[in-house]
Amino acid sequence: MLGLDRRAAGYAWTVVFVFLLLGLVYLIRETLFIFAVALLFAYLLSPLVNYLDQRLPGVSRVPALVIVYVSLVGLLLVIGIEVGSRIVVQANALATRVPELLSNLEASAEPVQATETVKNTVISTLKKQIAYHSRDILSLLPNAALGVLSQAGSLIVIVLVPILSFFILKDGRAIRRSMLGILADGSRRDMIQDIAADVHLLLAQYMRALVVLAATAFVAYASFLSAIGVPYGILLAAIAFPLEFIPMVGPLAAAVIILMVAGLSGFHHLLWILIFLAVFRVFQDYVLSPHLLSAGTELHPLVVIFGVLTGAQIAGITGSFLSVPVLATLRIVYRQLQKKPLDPGLRSPGSAAA
Repeated sequence: MLGLDRRAAGYAWTVVFVFLLLGLVYLIRETLFIFAVALLFAYLLSPLVNYLDQRLPGVSRVPALVIVYVSLVGLLLVIGIEVGSRIVVQANALATRVPELLSNLEASAEPVQATETVKNTVISTLKKQIAYHSRDILSLLPNAALGVLSQAGSLIVIVLVPILSFFILKDGRAIRRSMLGILADGSRRDMIQDIAADVHLLLAQYMRALVVLAATAFVAYASFLSAIGVPYGILLAAIAFPLEFIPMVGPLAAAVIILMVAGLSGFHHLLWILIFLAVFRVFQDYVLSPHLLSAGTELHPLVVIFGVLTGAQIAGITGSFLSVPVLATLRIVYRQLQKKPLDPGLRSPGSAAA
């Protein structure tokens, strides 16, 4: 009737449903971000919880969760006392000296002489660029810091994320079985189970890789910068730690901040820092990261850059942080759908009916 068959109407309703779903996701994106962070945090704690749960008596996972949460709070307190105090001292010292360092560096910036060596030319040019753009960069840092705090340091996020992660770790398996139980037995349910298993492995590996990469960056930056005498080395390493969670853009921003602060502080060996940053980036991206992620979960750098920039345009820091796991999940779904025509159970109507 009306020139439309049932199949075309089904496709039309599917398109409308997808657009409505995307609109709903956009409207509740902040709530979804909190649940996404809680899910990733749960994946971060999951290996330790599973390890303790297998060795503690009883069928409940609550004792293992309590031990892990209490241990995490204690660890954060120790780190905050031992490292946080030094970071605060260095941050206050840098904040009080910024006007003096800016004025001294801009006053001493002179044209590069023709008799300078290539090394001195590079260093002088780099210092001049830092002096020229330092005021603009520093004027943006407070707003950027406030934006980060408003996104990640909100009280509701700090309170809700551990609570939601607790329930995800406690009842995640039952929730997963209930959701899969809605689907009828058959090839489609098997495909959904395969997707869920691949996504589970992906998120577990991704969170482990992020934490290891960020911790490695903190230790490497703090050790190297302190060893060569860069002022505020612990503070710069602490700044680089959270930026490591934002692919591509985060490490680049950390490198710019380190070079800027080192130049403003009058450090004369910026070329050493440049070489270290380049070598460390190669180690992170081509040695450590592939070792932490299994084959098939990596994304091409161009795809990562596109995802990070698109995510930042859509949802700011939130979008940048979630861009890689979202793209990797879509890749898993696409690969599973590619396998669908190869499955005889899906290709044969008779076998599907059976």
